[in-house]
Order: sequence, then structure tokens, then C-alpha cells
Amino acid sequence: MQELPALHRPRPRSLQYRPYGMTSRREALRLLGAGFGGIALSGLLADALPAAPGDDPLQAKPPHFAPRARRVIFLFMHGGPSQVDTFDYKPLLERDHGKPLPFAKPRIQFAQTGNLLRSPWKFHQHGQCGAWVSELFPHVARRVDDLCFIKSLWGSNEAHGGALLKVHTGSDTFVRPCMGSWILYGLGTENRNLPGFITICPTLGHGGVNNWSAAFLPGVYQGTPLGNASIPSRDATLAHLDDPRDQPQLQREQLDLIQQLNRRHAQPRDPDPALEARIESFELAFRMQTEAPALMDLSSESAETTKLYGMDDPVTEDFGRQCLLARRFAEKGVRFVQCTHSYKWDQHEQLRELHEKNAREVDRPIAGLLGDLKARGLLQDTLVIWGGEFGRTPCAQGENGRDHNPHGFTWWMAGGGVKPGFSYGATDDYGWYAATDKVHVHDLHATILHLLGLDHERLTYRYAGRDFRLTDVEGRVVSEILA
Repeated sequence: MQELPALHRPRPRSLQYRPYGMTSRREALRLLGAGFGGIALSGLLADALPAAPGDDPLQAKPPHFAPRARRVIFLFMHGGPSQVDTFDYKPLLERDHGKPLPFAKPRIQFAQTGNLLRSPWKFHQHGQCGAWVSELFPHVARRVDDLCFIKSLWGSNEAHGGALLKVHTGSDTFVRPCMGSWILYGLGTENRNLPGFITICPTLGHGGVNNWSAAFLPGVYQGTPLGNASIPSRDATLAHLDDPRDQPQLQREQLDLIQQLNRRHAQPRDPDPALEARIESFELAFRMQTEAPALMDLSSESAETTKLYGMDDPVTEDFGRQCLLARRFAEKGVRFVQCTHSYKWDQHEQLRELHEKNAREVDRPIAGLLGDLKARGLLQDTLVIWGGEFGRTPCAQGENGRDHNPHGFTWWMAGGGVKPGFSYGATDDYGWYAATDKVHVHDLHATILHLLGLDHERLTYRYAGRDFRLTDVEGRVVSEILA
């Protein structure tokens, strides 16, 4: 297969424009604003280099090799779910409840912890694969034969902000492009009428926009936020997607004039990354009017489908809507979709009460998403990933809580070329450290890119005199989990 072209310093593109009547630039901008989703697309204005002449930076690009997956749905559990209370069963933790940990705790800890704390929930084996799942996830437990567990994941940061940046961007110390932006940069989009990277109800804390930022990649690869974590998903929308006053032809003529003025404005400022990204955002916003409104209208879904996602229950309705939107976006060619359950899994206390509440909110929607994707034939080339920024300690914090633990935790994947009904790696007997077949966050990223047909060592971007990549100078593909 053809390699991705090396992208160094591109040059501005030239466009042909039709003349339009005499109007001031300020007035033209005012007229244009009524019909476009500019607010939601403001993320496209990140610092960027313009594209080369004649290039479409979002056009679909050939992967490095045959891919297993064409798109990703990332179910992010913000706060850090406890691996020893969900998918990493530890009989010795139950046996030795209340005793001291029989080996040394990490030299650096987020906070002090006491003795071992058994899980409040019982574990049972499920499916033909016999995977252990706690009582917290009865619906997901029925899908374990589709899941591939990684039980030996580890990172490098004890704090939420650094850990979120690590799993999203590969770095907990510098501003770097996020995983979704790298994937969109590497593969382009399959639908030019929609953003190639959408994040639904993302967190505004713990790194905020940097978790869906293109950083120094061109701004067209920035994630487009649909709402944010402070509002319910039913209110998450793209503003001004429809202009009832003006016909599309008139809007097109207005936009042509604006773009002509912008290009004229940009010529003496070459390169002007922010202006180039704004020009791209106007074009995408115009095209979105043809497809996005209907796509975000869930009234066309059957009652059976909405019930599958838990939208008939106020407990599961919010995350169920996120998951259903994710399926609809993926079905229409959006390359990377993230759903965030934020910020709820940080149980330093009230572990029993709040982990149980959180799991109830997401369990049925996640199982519904997996079942729906499989029934539609989408799971085979859609990679679904689930996890938080870290896990939690097997030792107690207070009477009923657990502290942050980046040293060993669990994620799972489904579809997209991973082995179904499979578990890889293990933590120690109590669940604190990744012990067997350790998988670093860089390894996780390398594997995700590999499943999409991208070589993580070749997917690079030159910036500030050096080549950057998602995995920096590390990472190995975990070939053992590949189907």
C-alpha cells in the first residue's frame, strides 16, 4: 500500500471564487453567522499550518497496511473506575481483607492508604470464555465473549490531569495532539459533511480542551465537541446548524465572498494558521447543514432501539443517548467518536454507593451499543475501547474508598480486529501493580493505531525541528491481542 505522504511545512491553497456584490467584510461575516455551526466548530481554530496547494487535508488517505478497523468509539470513564471492583477478580484480596499489603506500596502515591479492602461486589464467570465480571456490570457481562480485556495496563501519573493527558495524548507533561487528532490526520475522513472527530459531552477539567486538541497538528484535525460535561446529553447540540431565512444558494454565495476576503487577508500573512483553520471551519459548517441535523435527530430510531440503549430509563438515558449518537456518527463515517461519563468514578470515599450508581448509568447503554453494532455488522470494523485514566488501589482510603492507581488497571476493547472473549496480562495477587505481560499507555496507543492500519513509528509530524508521534519514542504493538 502507498505510504502516507510526508507532511512538512505545507503552503496555502489557492481557490477559485465567484464574484459577489459589494459588501463590507464585517457585514458579510454578520450575515454568514446565522446559518453555520461556528460555535461548536471553534475547536478547529487551533494553531495549525495551512495545507499544501490543491490538497484537501481531510480527504481519506490510504493506511500503511490493511486495517482491521476503520473507526473508533472511545467510552471514557472519567475519574478512574476500580479494576478490582469491576473486571479484575482477586480472591486473595477478599481472603486478606483488613490486613496490610504484603509488599511495598509505590514510593510516590497520590495520598496515603490503609489496609487491604475487599470488593463489596461478588464476581462471577460469564460467557463461553469464562471471564470474571463483578455484579456492577450485569449487562456488559452478557457481552464478554465479544470483549478483549487488557488487565495489565499502566501509566505514569497519579493525578487526574496528568493521567487524562497521558491516555489521550501520550504525554502528561507537554501539550501534544490527542489520539483522535492523530487518527484523523493519518486516515482522513470518510464523510466530508461531518467532522471526522467528535467528542460528546467532554470534560472541561483535568486538561480540558487539550484532551481533544490537535495541538501543533493542523487545526482541521481538532476534535469537535458536542456539548460538554456540564450539560445533559439531550441538550448537547451544534448551534446554528440551520438558517431558515436564507436558501443554500445564497448562503453559498455569501460564503464564497467571505472566503475570497479571507484569502486576500491571508496573503500578506502567509502562513496564518488560525485564519487557515477558520476558513476550513466555515466550509465544514456549510456542508454540515446537509446532514448533521437529521443525524442528531433520534426520533427516527425505533422504540426497540432506544430501549436497547436504556433511553426509556432516566438512570441510563443520558449515557444511552451518547452511545446511540456514537453509533449513528460511526455509521455515517465519522472516524473517531468519544463518549465521556464525567467526572464520576473518583471514589476516595463512598465506593459502594457511587461506583454502584455510576455502573448503573453506563452498563445497559454500553451493552446496547455493542449489541447494536454487532447486529448491524459494524462491530467487525469498529474498534470500541473502554477505560478510565487509571485504576484504584486495593488498599482502603478511609473506611469505604480507594485512591488513584496508575500502576495496574484494566481496559477492554471489542470488535475492530481484537480477539473476542480474551484476557491479556495480569496484575499482582491483590491488583496494585501490572505484573504479567505489562502494557504501557504507549503500547496501547501503538496497538490502536495498528488496528487502524497505521504504523505508530511512521505516523509522524515535523514541528519545531523534530518529528513527533503519538507514542513519542516508545510503544510496541501488543500483537497477542490481535485476532
